[in-house]
Amino acid sequence: MYTYLEDFIRDLYISIGITTPADMDMWVIAKRLEVEIVYKRSAYRFDNEVILVRGTKREEWMEFGHEVCHFLRHSGNQLNMHPLFRKLQEWQAESFMYHFCVPTFMLHELDLPRNRRKAIWEIQKAFSVSYEFAEIRLEKFTQQHAYAMLS
Repeated sequence: MYTYLEDFIRDLYISIGITTPADMDMWVIAKRLEVEIVYKRSAYRFDNEVILVRGTKREEWMEFGHEVCHFLRHSGNQLNMHPLFRKLQEWQAESFMYHFCVPTFMLHELDLPRNRRKAIWEIQKAFSVSYEFAEIRLEKFTQQHAYAMLS
């Protein structure tokens, strides 16, 4: 059983023809979502632009996941928002990023080893994310999977 966010991301990816980790190319996804990637000194979203800071491929991919949430799910100018609402949007974008960069429906398809470090490495390799990111995503995945087993 998936959460609303996991269903949203699965449906989004399937609708743009992204079904495996090998399909997950930031530039292809941006084109299919009709969003333009621009590089500047700080990351943010403006209209149909996702502004990123130049970094490694992994850093840019993870940042892209965060900013795509703002593009798809948020509106308005954060500079004019109440600080608590801005904080909520940032929390949502962080959560979205983990599921967008390492989608649950694809994670289920991986034959992850039982060894935690090896599983983290497999996630890192398959989804082009940092070790720390893969570690957090694995923790979120196993917590939810264990909870689903109890239900």
